Amino acid sequence: MKDFPTLRFLDLFRWMFTKQGIDYKLLRKILQVKLTMDGRRVPTVFNQSNKKQKDDNNRFIKSLWIYALYGLFLVPFMLMGDSYLFQMSITFGVLMFIIMTSMISDFSSVLLDVRDRNILHTKPLDKRTISLAKTLHVCIYLFFLTAAIAAIPLVVSLFAHGPLFFLLFLVEIILMDFLIVVITAILYFTILRFFDGEKLKDIINYVQIGLSIGLAVGYQFVARSFELVDFGVAFSPAWWQFLIPPVWFGGPFQLFLQGEGGPYIIAFTVLTFVIPIIALFIYAKMMPSFERNLQKLSSHSGKEKKTAQRYLNWEAAFFCRNGEERAFYRFARSMIKTERDFKLKVYPSLGFSLIFPFIFIFNQLQMDSFDSIRESKWFLSLYFTMLMIPNVLMMVKYSGKHKASWIYRTAPVGQLRSIYTGTIKAVMVRLFLPVYVVISLIFVFLFGIRIIEDVVIIFLSSIVYITIGFSMIKGTLPFSRSFEAAQDSEGWKLVPYFLLNGVFVGIHFLALLFNYGSFIYLAILLILAPVLWKFSFKTDWEELR
Repeated sequence: MKDFPTLRFLDLFRWMFTKQGIDYKLLRKILQVKLTMDGRRVPTVFNQSNKKQKDDNNRFIKSLWIYALYGLFLVPFMLMGDSYLFQMSITFGVLMFIIMTSMISDFSSVLLDVRDRNILHTKPLDKRTISLAKTLHVCIYLFFLTAAIAAIPLVVSLFAHGPLFFLLFLVEIILMDFLIVVITAILYFTILRFFDGEKLKDIINYVQIGLSIGLAVGYQFVARSFELVDFGVAFSPAWWQFLIPPVWFGGPFQLFLQGEGGPYIIAFTVLTFVIPIIALFIYAKMMPSFERNLQKLSSHSGKEKKTAQRYLNWEAAFFCRNGEERAFYRFARSMIKTERDFKLKVYPSLGFSLIFPFIFIFNQLQMDSFDSIRESKWFLSLYFTMLMIPNVLMMVKYSGKHKASWIYRTAPVGQLRSIYTGTIKAVMVRLFLPVYVVISLIFVFLFGIRIIEDVVIIFLSSIVYITIGFSMIKGTLPFSRSFEAAQDSEGWKLVPYFLLNGVFVGIHFLALLFNYGSFIYLAILLILAPVLWKFSFKTDWEELR
């Protein structure tokens, strides 16, 4: 097996692991196997890619340039002046937002991995060593992720503010990563203590929606901690800022580099250095218990209730027009419900779709009254609910059970179109429609019944959006590719679809500028949406990759 540079670097600290009673040779071997498996391409049934990959070709490492682009957004905060508390609070807010959401969507499956238990835990091996190997496995990828995002801002900070600023920034980034890992693990540990089986998996997914919403809202609170005074930034201390970690990480810069103290700044500094270390010790103590509780993930709840099955049959009959489409509708609904990796990657985007339509309205409330907003066109922020659609459509190609996709070839499928339409209807009814209906009802309450036709317009626009987005999965059968393939850098493919969403907003806004413009636009969509749906899903078996 390949001797990874990461492992050679880890060898420098062998004495430290040995001193703690860790079997370093075993630790290194487990990590070597895990890193080797991470780099291997899992073949898919229909040979979706014609490019040959080397066994050690790690897709995650090759995709880090995308995260490096995120780091460019932090450069202006490194250059904006010497309001260190403001600059670094916003910087760490962005860093924690990106890294935490990546932990939720990508690394939870690693942290909650139970596949090696049957091999390692049945052997006379040191359990602490096995637990540490899993922790280091997550930390290695967290290091590469953080380094990709923070490398450019770190270099800029060195030239803009000097070596002391650079070193403090580097130390705090390491402490921030400790805090993120521990918060994620403690959260899952708490859930594992009280729930088991399928119920646990559902709760984890709901928690991830809550975390996504909490991160987005928390980022808004970071900005609310400051206000502009005479074109400068003034800090407005408040008790609730102790609940916002990014504000903590701005405190040491203000205290050590600018010499500005005060009770709040000193408290933030203490929290920055003390809480991550304490959390790390707590994590080390609870890790064995965490590993024992992980076996609950392998348990399953009982049989599906007959009433739920009858409802699913009625739902399929209501939304689907023929037997084939209904069969794949039920199949897709079942996959969405049971595919934990799918939910780990998709559910965070549902959280963003729930909160983003309101964030811009809340920001506008800082400048306008509620009555003026109620009469405005801010209801167009409802289009943000559509941002989940490209991500969901892209993820619907993947499955942890992708090798079973041979069933598509053996099933007596008359029309390949039914596979796609049934699957897309199930995904939209299960994931998009509940979010859209809830937010639409809230918007109608906020803006009045005058926006009902606009709500219908946005829903019809989402149907058009879905039919256009189908191009992302055309040629690939649903749930037929490995999630390892999803680690390849496909995020850039979503950018045109996000921009297309802006086009829909622009057209709708222009329609509102004319008398009866919205009704004319509604009539056009009532014709366009069914026509596109009818003709957009035609494909042949020969087109499959």
